[in-house]
Amino acid sequence: MASAPPDEDDRSTASARAGGFDVRGNLGPQIGDHNTQHNTIAVTLPPARVAWPVRVGVPPQVVHHFQDRAARSQLAEALSVGRAAVVVGAGSGATVVSGLGGVGKSQLAADYAWRWWRDRSLDVAVWVSALSRDAVISAYAEVARQVLREQDPGIANRTPEEAARSLRTWLAGTDRRWLIVLDDVQAPADLRDLRPPHSPVGQVVITTRRRDTALAGSGDRLVEVGVFTEREAFDYLDGALPEDLRRDTDPEQLRGLADDLGRLPLALTQAVAFIADKPLLTVEQYRERLADRRRSLADVMPTQAELPDPHERTVAATWSLSIDLADRLPPTGAARPLLALAGLLDPNGTPPAVFTTTAVLAHLTAIVGRDVDRDAVTDALAVLHRLSLATLDTRRPARTLAVHAMVQRVVRDTLTPAELHDLAHVAANAVLGAWPGIDTTDPDLAQALRSATESLHACTAPALWRPEGHTLLFRAGVSLGGSGQVAAAVEHFRLLREQAEDRLGPDHPDTLRARWYLAYWRGETGDTAGAVAELEALLIDQHRVLGPDDPDTLDTRNDLASGRGETGDAAGAVAELEALLVDQQRVLGADHPDTLDTRANITRWKGEAGNPAKAAAECEVLLVDFTLVLGHDHPATLMVRHELARWKGEAGDPVSAVADFEALLGDYRNLLGADHPHTFTTRHNLAHWRGETGDTATAAAELQALLADQLRVLGPDHPHTLTTRHSLAHWRGQAGDTATATAELHTLLTDQERVLGPDHVQTTATSRSLAHWRARHRTTEAASPVDHLLRDP
Repeated sequence: MASAPPDEDDRSTASARAGGFDVRGNLGPQIGDHNTQHNTIAVTLPPARVAWPVRVGVPPQVVHHFQDRAARSQLAEALSVGRAAVVVGAGSGATVVSGLGGVGKSQLAADYAWRWWRDRSLDVAVWVSALSRDAVISAYAEVARQVLREQDPGIANRTPEEAARSLRTWLAGTDRRWLIVLDDVQAPADLRDLRPPHSPVGQVVITTRRRDTALAGSGDRLVEVGVFTEREAFDYLDGALPEDLRRDTDPEQLRGLADDLGRLPLALTQAVAFIADKPLLTVEQYRERLADRRRSLADVMPTQAELPDPHERTVAATWSLSIDLADRLPPTGAARPLLALAGLLDPNGTPPAVFTTTAVLAHLTAIVGRDVDRDAVTDALAVLHRLSLATLDTRRPARTLAVHAMVQRVVRDTLTPAELHDLAHVAANAVLGAWPGIDTTDPDLAQALRSATESLHACTAPALWRPEGHTLLFRAGVSLGGSGQVAAAVEHFRLLREQAEDRLGPDHPDTLRARWYLAYWRGETGDTAGAVAELEALLIDQHRVLGPDDPDTLDTRNDLASGRGETGDAAGAVAELEALLVDQQRVLGADHPDTLDTRANITRWKGEAGNPAKAAAECEVLLVDFTLVLGHDHPATLMVRHELARWKGEAGDPVSAVADFEALLGDYRNLLGADHPHTFTTRHNLAHWRGETGDTATAAAELQALLADQLRVLGPDHPHTLTTRHSLAHWRGQAGDTATATAELHTLLTDQERVLGPDHVQTTATSRSLAHWRARHRTTEAASPVDHLLRDP
């Protein structure tokens, strides 16, 4: 028997149970033929469960041969104590990692993130490519949808901004462990109200090229990432290059390549990829290509399609967006041309005064179309620093602004030949404008300006020889010699002479000028004969090209006459100088500095010829004239005072000589600096005349102190250093230590024969002194009964 069908209530119950919910007791409007009832039913579904651990985003792949750098431990240390790290830090802050594009900030953060990514004890791990505020909000909204779906079932229906706010609230209060990495933040405003909150269970890493103070909050740890160390760069290349290439490559070539690329990790990685793709290319050949200024950086780096994982941009493209942004920030339009200017100078740093010279201000004004003052330049340099396109380090006054060599190369590659030529002259005028008249009082500044000149000339040649030799090239050589590096000055002007002959021709005034400087500094090295020969040949050409009355021709006659005096012909020097004086008074006038200089030289060589009293008297007259024309503190006036003191001593008044030299020494220190060669010479002569007064022990002590300074500044082979060693031995002998005097002169003679040659006047003088003190020492020994007893058994 068939069973009866269920009644209506049973059917409703069965239907409800089959559908998984119960509709009994629900009310709804009856619609239609009164036989069918449609009910609207409110159903509450159980919330979806959170799938712990939550991962949003994926860190980039860590490159092969990742280097364990100091910044890695700094980052780990910051995060281990709950600080946020800004990688450009925390107790409950963030770690900000900052630095130049390409130094490996993202790689450092990725290395840290991957160490945690697969650890299920970390409940939430998020990697955000924070290229915009929208990108950060979108990533936060996705994290919120995943972690708040149980707590707030409607989270998926909220706007991204609302979801992001909910996430930050949850991060602040949860006891679950979390890590958020915000990679490559472009601007502080992008994180306004979006920075993850401080939390004892949370870790935050922010990487950025920006150095804005707004990026690093209270309690954050700032981790600045620089280029590889020498060891890191070598280890990377040694591990990353193909094995067969490494085996056949001299380690010095690897070190050289690292230096060529400024040890920038991005550049090293892409250079390795470029070399590896060309089996016939050696490291040495690659370096030759890299050094070839006819090639752009794009010619020696992979194209976009050839980039190795995980690289997304070429070396050049890495900084293009930052440069564009810098140029848009106030003062608008000034950052890019300043970066281009800095791109021609020393990557190790340039004095900021170079960028505020009249030459630069006029250049920037012409480019941006409005007046640019020093404040605007200072602000533009700060923009370059904030975007890590340059580094401002006020702890290094002479090298405050530094731009990485690869950034410089990229910027230079954008210039046309005409733009490069024009900018080279702006830069040269700027460096020259920042160069003080007397640079020996600040040797760091002088060295920085010489380095800037060298870099400028190297990367823009032959621009500074067109249309003629730029004064900066000669100023750098004079500074080099004035610092005591006379051998280096000779080499500098030898190169200038060759370049001038090649670019301008042998008879161009700048070629003749380079030859004059070369002869002068040869003389300063002690090569008097070589200097005289150079000057004789130069004078013939100057007569032919410039004429006998040209100031440069007259200058050469002055120097040639003095050179003859240095070789021992004092009377001949006086005769030539007196004839020159007549011509100078006719052509230049009696008060011209060159005319006064010739008068001073005449006085000197009269004294050298055996008439010190007359030389002293003439110096008294000269001093009045020099003071009236040039001033009391002019270096030439001080030189006359120096000669006056000397000739007083030579005329038999050593006490007055000591007094005059003591007063002069203070003025030299104030005007030229403690390490200027003229200051050293004054100290030497002061010690000498102190010894002549009978205070031999003090004379020896002062010379010993002077020798230490000369060895530090001038080096052991400088003629002045050798002269001081001679004088020191002399006064030690006069003080009674004949054994030490003899031993020191013997060593000195060997050095002078090597440096100056056996026939040089100073070498022969030392030979005579050695014979003298040997004889004195033997006499002293023979007169000593104690020595006699000790020698006889």
